Amino acid sequence: MNATLTEEWRLVDKLNDVSRHLKSTFVGKDDIVDLLCICLVGRENLFMLGPPGTAKSALVRGLARLIHGRTFEYLLTRFTEPNELFGPFDIRRLREGDLVTNTEGMLPEANFIFLDELLNANSAILNSLLMVLNERVFRRGRETRALPALMVVGASNHLPEDEALQALFDRFLVRVHCDYVAPDQLGDVLEAGWALEQRPAAAAEVPGITAEEILHLQRAIPLVDLRAVRPAYVALIAQLRHAGVPVSDRRAVKLQRLLAASALLCQRTTATPSDMWVLRYIWDTDEQRELIAGIVEPIVAADEEPRRHPRAAGTALPDADTLFREATELTARWDDPATTPADRAQLKDQLRHLHGRCQWLGNEVQRAYVQQPLDALWQKVLHA
Repeated sequence: MNATLTEEWRLVDKLNDVSRHLKSTFVGKDDIVDLLCICLVGRENLFMLGPPGTAKSALVRGLARLIHGRTFEYLLTRFTEPNELFGPFDIRRLREGDLVTNTEGMLPEANFIFLDELLNANSAILNSLLMVLNERVFRRGRETRALPALMVVGASNHLPEDEALQALFDRFLVRVHCDYVAPDQLGDVLEAGWALEQRPAAAAEVPGITAEEILHLQRAIPLVDLRAVRPAYVALIAQLRHAGVPVSDRRAVKLQRLLAASALLCQRTTATPSDMWVLRYIWDTDEQRELIAGIVEPIVAADEEPRRHPRAAGTALPDADTLFREATELTARWDDPATTPADRAQLKDQLRHLHGRCQWLGNEVQRAYVQQPLDALWQKVLHA
């Protein structure tokens, strides 16, 4: 862990708190929550595909409520007009001969944007949306302004059929299925939903993060070193193309931001092969999902970095008993009189790694159980 990034790691902890809260609320959606956080830090767009009733909108709204910023949400139909998204022309300015849009409360002023039924977009708003998604710019006539959008999420229950909509779909770097939960998780879903009905969480109990803090994390993305992973990344892109998955140069370049975001959320400033787990979600069609997973899995699974992203192992998360045992072993080594100053410097790094892995434990009781020996050892380190 880079000690000079203390503020960034504090913000990563805040965002991970938000992530854990969403996972406890939306059972069986852990992969989607992780992808939302990755795209949020990487300032890239995410597309959710799934039938009605799979909590697509609820999940996005849940995240929006935890981001203390301006949110814009709209359900698109094939009759949606640009004014409904971007705002009407300012009548007073129009009388003076100026063609200016009144964007108050509309998409151009939002930090977090959710476009439901995205693929209902018509040609009247298509070009404006493309600029919003790709360049974070709103342009209307002679009017051009940069947008404060941190992220755009689109949702639909079908994939694009019209060629004109393919360009819109392509602006969403990550695509994820939002399906009904597995039968063995349905009981947990019902329990979590009923708990919300009985006792809505108090504001003090709900974690949050501000738009400005997320922007701070986005600015830290260039600090991540991708050099060590770039040869493997180049080989993986070539392999995907050879298998018939069209990864354009533009998308290959932009995906690097998500590799860096994955590393940053693991409190690393160096990317590892495990961070390429996000490439599982760059499919264009359902048929590509299994093909892409088969190519990506061997690369991320072979990564033995102690602080690899937990999603690299699929749905597997760190094991509390294993982490507790490692914390106990670190303490014993620190207390050993034979431990040299050089050994202790190495133990400090291992302790930081272990702390980062502990943050991924979804169960609060287990996390507190593991955190106790870690905190105790930190006190010894600080007073050494």
